[in-house]
Amino acid sequence: MSHQVALAFEDGITRFIECEDEQTVADAAYQARINIPFDCRDGACGTCKAFCESGDYEEGDYIEDALSEDEAEQGYCLPCQMFPRTDLILQIATTSVLAKTGAATFTGELVELNRLSDSTFGITIELENRSDLAFLPGQYMNIEVPGTGQTRSYSFSSSTEDDKVSFLIKNTPGGLMTTYLDEQAAVGDKLELTGPMGSFFLREPVRPILLLAGGTGLAPILAILEKLATDELLDVPIRMVYGATFDHDLVELDRIDSFKDKIKDFDYITVISDDASNHERKGYVPAHLTGEYEPDEDTDVYLCGPPPMVEAVRQFFGTLENPPLDFYYEKFTSAAGTPGKTDVEVTTETVESARDGEERSVVEVSTPGMTTGEVHVSRPDSESQLEARMALELGALELAIRKLGDRDIERFRTLAETANSFIDGDRIIDAEKFTEANADFHEFLFRRADNSALMGAYQNLTVITEMKKALPGAEWIDPNIATEHLELVDAVAAKDIEKAREIIRTHAQHGIETMRKAESE
Repeated sequence: MSHQVALAFEDGITRFIECEDEQTVADAAYQARINIPFDCRDGACGTCKAFCESGDYEEGDYIEDALSEDEAEQGYCLPCQMFPRTDLILQIATTSVLAKTGAATFTGELVELNRLSDSTFGITIELENRSDLAFLPGQYMNIEVPGTGQTRSYSFSSSTEDDKVSFLIKNTPGGLMTTYLDEQAAVGDKLELTGPMGSFFLREPVRPILLLAGGTGLAPILAILEKLATDELLDVPIRMVYGATFDHDLVELDRIDSFKDKIKDFDYITVISDDASNHERKGYVPAHLTGEYEPDEDTDVYLCGPPPMVEAVRQFFGTLENPPLDFYYEKFTSAAGTPGKTDVEVTTETVESARDGEERSVVEVSTPGMTTGEVHVSRPDSESQLEARMALELGALELAIRKLGDRDIERFRTLAETANSFIDGDRIIDAEKFTEANADFHEFLFRRADNSALMGAYQNLTVITEMKKALPGAEWIDPNIATEHLELVDAVAAKDIEKAREIIRTHAQHGIETMRKAESE
């Protein structure tokens, strides 16, 4: 079986390769004439170490010096050893130039030119070799302005599966692309596009998602929504805030409305910054990130818009007690590009967060016309481990719940009652025995899921180790934990998967709060 592997390089260029089940990613890359770095090819040096953003794979054989247990748990991998089991997205720790590859160039015909509003053009291009273009929702292309020798960067607004590709373009009076579209462009024009590019793209949707769009930053957000709408297993809420300067700047509202029917739990609001507007919500986007639109540490945030909006949101997140752990953004710049050249600047920054034990890492990749960035908040190991267990447990629930019979439920309940026997209200009677019994309880669904990859990922977690370090001597445990053990059994027995998911998520948070208090004592 063949899988598609996206290789995302540090300079923002992404190349796609096909990799067979029994073929390593490195071998498939070299077959495609892409020289990702390695020195040994047998899992001994770690030179090819990459980060897996999405997908499942078999790790292969390697030594600890090449890839530590902690790194493997975090999602790092060795392309020279790994075998894909699904489609993958890998962050490759080098530039496309050093890998002796680059962005591909495509020729297309302008088939639609629409003036969506005073501020926005919409264009659709039919490519001569559309089947050769694969991109991730959120990425962009450099489009050459005919007759100028210069390019401008625009994000896809179309689905990755559409036969034609579409873009939203801001009307900038006097601008090179605007002048072309306003005065010269006609259906049938030939255009050259280079890409795909950018590290702003949808990651695997395992947590609630907040999408933020400013102006024509709506384009990649639409592409992301198109992808989410095709995900039959999507079970997280999706919220979106779309900001614009004037009322007439809001475009594609009918299309956005259609996602309410395509995505199980999707809603959105719009915000207008013009003081003279009669819009229901006025001001800037951060002021409206409240209620169900306020992100917390359990939210993945994707933002695309002008630099002032990106900076305002970043500053707002810095004021939150529990800011999003993963925040991906893309902002437009006015720099122009020249075909065939990619001037790339990569900056990294690590700063202490407001809460003890946390750090915030910021990585930005700047190319002419676009700056893509990521902000990740690191937390104490116990919290990340409990979150990881929760994510895996949701998968185990999906696989196991329909297989369980009466005897399974009886066993599950016994495990819950055994764990609870070491809890008295909000006190732990015996920390060591509770840790062991609690581990048996949580392992039950993984065993019944009968999936070796899932079980392996669970067994690689260090939850038990973290609990053994923190709980001895602790005086308090969240009293909801014991109740949730039994409630989860009841929900599973009733085959109520939505209720079970809710309990697993809440239970993880109560576990995190218990560990925080224990570690602070």
